[in-house]
Amino acid sequence: MTASRRVTFFHSPNSRSAAALFLMEELDADIELKPLNLRAGESRKPEYLAVNPMGKVPAILHGGALVTEQAAVFMYMADLYPERGLAPAIGDPLRGPYLRWMVYHGSCFEPALVDRAQNHAPTPPSMCPYGDYDTMLNTLTGQLEKGPWLLGERFSAADVLWGSALNWTMMFKLVPDLPVLRAYVERVNARPAAERARRKDAELAASMGQ
Repeated sequence: MTASRRVTFFHSPNSRSAAALFLMEELDADIELKPLNLRAGESRKPEYLAVNPMGKVPAILHGGALVTEQAAVFMYMADLYPERGLAPAIGDPLRGPYLRWMVYHGSCFEPALVDRAQNHAPTPPSMCPYGDYDTMLNTLTGQLEKGPWLLGERFSAADVLWGSALNWTMMFKLVPDLPVLRAYVERVNARPAAERARRKDAELAASMGQ
């Protein structure tokens, strides 16, 4: 890995990348911000498709390493700044649960939400990546009831990811506004880094006329 921790961060305001901006604030990361205006189609232009052919944000470049996909960006950045304590190290008993919840977001939570929102017929359990919607959500809420964070008393990058995701999905009624979820989101949103990220995102959106 390159000795420098400076990363190029491709970000668009008012998008899922806002969670990554929140993480950058938690880490006090050394970033070169490359803003993209999604409404103007900048993520679909050849310049960015050469970075990420999917045309999605967030993405980061660190030396010669390109990292895309929300959870991968989170895990890479949290490991890049171990002194911030947002990722349990290998050998820590919490490392496995941390990785579980980082991956659960994209492998179970998001597919279940898409199927529910699109009114897709239930997929046979043997072919479904998440089992069924109710089991997926009950597994998550059961973990959060142990609180205050996904890893118990330890706040981690997983909470930045999940707090941001649940805030957005409850706002659009893709997830029920359950007391355990609402209390968790409020704890995450109360962090100073979350407020700094919201302010920076709003300023960036305003500069783009959004």
